[in-house]
Amino acid sequence: MSIPSSIEAGTALETRTYPVTRADLVRYAGASGDFNPIHWSDRVAGAVGLPGVIAHGMLTQALAARAVAEWTADWADGAPAQVVELGAKFTNPVVVPDDDTGIDLVVAGTVKAVDGDLVTLALEVTAGGTKVLGNPRAVVRA
Repeated sequence: MSIPSSIEAGTALETRTYPVTRADLVRYAGASGDFNPIHWSDRVAGAVGLPGVIAHGMLTQALAARAVAEWTADWADGAPAQVVELGAKFTNPVVVPDDDTGIDLVVAGTVKAVDGDLVTLALEVTAGGTKVLGNPRAVVRA
């Protein structure tokens, strides 16, 4: 895969939106083995000072990574680039309401640098208008 000439520092990438519901939390818990009750019990979440049931931090990070894979697949006829680095800090919880709608996790991205076959991306990940990941970033090899 080669980097398209349209991908350069400052390029804004198409915002991706991923709905997260309580059912998604159950599925993720089963896949990850993380059955901490803060991810499914309003009572427990409230008892530990959380505003409600929260999404798993790694689910949030995985959805940010999904956006990176989708963006880079768009560059190369469906084959995503190799993710060399992916990082962020968990700064705010993603509170998931107990309804069928859930909350939208919104991932925006900007190309920060292109160096040979490496592309550095800066991400912004929000839920309900609040940034939920601090300094989210990715480096991909095209």
